Amino acid sequence: MQNTGFLEKIKAFFMASRTLKVLAFLSFTLVMTAIISSQNYFFQSIIENGISKKDIIAQKTFTVIDVKRTEQHKKEVAQKVDYVLTPAEDDFIRTNLETLENSILQIRKKEVDERVKKDELSILLDISNKERKDFVIDFLLKSEDSVLREVYDKANLTLANVLRVGITEKDYERNNIDQMITDNMVSNVSKRQISAIKGILEQVIVPNLVVDEFATEIARKNAENSVKPYEITIHKGDKIVFEGEPVTRLKRDALRQAGYNVYELNWQGLLAIYVLVFISTLIFLSYMKFFEKPFLETRYMAISAVLSLMLAMIAVVLPTGFSPYVLPIPAYILLLAIFTNSRIAFVAATVLLTVLTVGVQYDTQFLITFLLLGLISMITISRIRYSRRFDLIKAGFVISLSGLIIVLSIYMLEKCLIDVSSLLIVKNSAFILLNGIISSMIVLGTLPLFESTFQIITPYGLAELADHNQPLLKRLQIEAPGTYHHSLMVSNLCEAAAEAIGANPILARVGAFYHDIGKLKRPLFFVENQSYFGIENPHTKLNPRLSKMVITAHPKDGVELAKEYHLPSVINNFILQHHGEGLAKYFYNQAVQEEGIENVKEDQFRYTGPKPNMKETAILMIADAVESAVRSLKNPTPEEIDNIIDKIIVERLNDTQLADSPLTLHDIKVIAATFSRILRGMQHNRIKYQENIVEEFSKNKIKMPSKILDEDLENKIAKLEEQHSDEDKKDGNGDKN
Repeated sequence: MQNTGFLEKIKAFFMASRTLKVLAFLSFTLVMTAIISSQNYFFQSIIENGISKKDIIAQKTFTVIDVKRTEQHKKEVAQKVDYVLTPAEDDFIRTNLETLENSILQIRKKEVDERVKKDELSILLDISNKERKDFVIDFLLKSEDSVLREVYDKANLTLANVLRVGITEKDYERNNIDQMITDNMVSNVSKRQISAIKGILEQVIVPNLVVDEFATEIARKNAENSVKPYEITIHKGDKIVFEGEPVTRLKRDALRQAGYNVYELNWQGLLAIYVLVFISTLIFLSYMKFFEKPFLETRYMAISAVLSLMLAMIAVVLPTGFSPYVLPIPAYILLLAIFTNSRIAFVAATVLLTVLTVGVQYDTQFLITFLLLGLISMITISRIRYSRRFDLIKAGFVISLSGLIIVLSIYMLEKCLIDVSSLLIVKNSAFILLNGIISSMIVLGTLPLFESTFQIITPYGLAELADHNQPLLKRLQIEAPGTYHHSLMVSNLCEAAAEAIGANPILARVGAFYHDIGKLKRPLFFVENQSYFGIENPHTKLNPRLSKMVITAHPKDGVELAKEYHLPSVINNFILQHHGEGLAKYFYNQAVQEEGIENVKEDQFRYTGPKPNMKETAILMIADAVESAVRSLKNPTPEEIDNIIDKIIVERLNDTQLADSPLTLHDIKVIAATFSRILRGMQHNRIKYQENIVEEFSKNKIKMPSKILDEDLENKIAKLEEQHSDEDKKDGNGDKN
């Protein structure tokens, strides 16, 4: 017994809603990771521990780049590029020369012993050659002021020439300064002056050309880019690798070109892919929770997951090296936009494209192209008319042309920077051009399949249900014509009101078409059909409680018919909720008169509900009551129409029938104004014909067809009765069979 209780607790835990959601989330991320990672396991079948397990023969001729040799050659070329030098500031050197000259003059002017002056100049001048140093010191001390001034001027001119040529670090390190001064010495200088000038300039000259690291790096990169890659051609029938041969980088690239997957994924790689998928899925669910909460239902999440897994599977099974532009990503976006909305489709596509780009090693060009194409697809699908399926093909053409422009633009930019194969451009342009058109065809073909599998009604499905040749609507036309006409009027009201408040007008219209199909079970018990067939009201022979049971059963009967005819589940909401938990007031009042108010409870005469919980079903509740009430009036004035609308809305609000609906007071005000406008148009005045029409016929000697209309009606009823009896016989035979 204890074990049974424990098992029940475990079962209850796993069947809990939150647990199921967590399990579904984990299952999706694990399956997506397995699909993306599966491509990497093909490598294991041909290579183990870097050694080929078998001979692999090329099935086609192709060219592969020897990356290792190409990179080595690039490094060699880059190293041969000299440093790019740029001039530094020369003012520092000139200032030092001026300071040195002033210091020499100050020493000359001192009233001290000559030996002291020589010692000070010896400290000031750093000349390695002693003889030369002594000569320069004697020259600077004993020369006349005019001669010294001339030496200073010529030293400044020589320095300017040297700086103009430029001094590098290499020149400085190689002790080439003496030769540079000699080469750039001004003319008409004596040997004594040359020695003095060199001795002075050697003290101040430093390198004035420094290395421009940035310019040098660019020069080397340009040199590397100018290197043509080493290419090796492997012909059809050649062996790419031999059994037992080590698989080098070149061999791996060749195998990849041949169509083999050569990625070896370890546990770290698997974990990295899972984390990426996990985070991406979490981002998508967070977006849905905060911005698209109505679409967090299981069926919408299920179709998003299935479409994502299918696209990932297609991406993985594509041969390595094959163009990713064939992936039906536009079909993914279009399908998801039709089942949810265009915003969700774009967010889902962005997340999935990011995962595929990283997991399947696609270029960033692919990601950019399809992100832009996703935006275009989102805008295009939001503008199509769902009543015309060809508009979807038109959307495919728009996506194809947009994709072609995007791809060509990217390649034109790349061609300015690197050499891109013209064949590659033509191939990918053709793929992207066909992709959009084929994607729209895929959507058209698979849409009914996904609709029936996930029980989601799309605008296309609604457009089909709105066709008056649908079996249930045909039955309604024949068996309950009054109800059919009433449904048409109500559908016009619902569609206009839904459009006015931003609800789904197509859904509101279709839901109104089918909301009263339950009346097909007992059509003659509803007043709108009794007048058409010209029969007496059967409720006069029933007690109010029995009549109430017959009338309030039509929502339940409608749901049964909807299941029998495989209508989408969303239509059930319109069938069940259009009366909510409202009171069947006519039969309630009749019961009160017959039994007394103390013996009758309102709850006994209410519909079973539930109350409307959608904008569209709430609109239908009001429209259903308003249309019936206005139809019961004879030539109502606009004021009477407005009063009826207001009265019905107030009654529904006071009875809390709209409490569960998302309608706001502003929505209700807009709905009332819309109903008033449309009903006034329906109740327009007509020409009043002459009452003495019989006299007019006799004056013109025309025979009055007095009974033609009655006879025609009788014939129609007889035909209907005969048709019904034939159908009953068929049903009876069918039951026997």
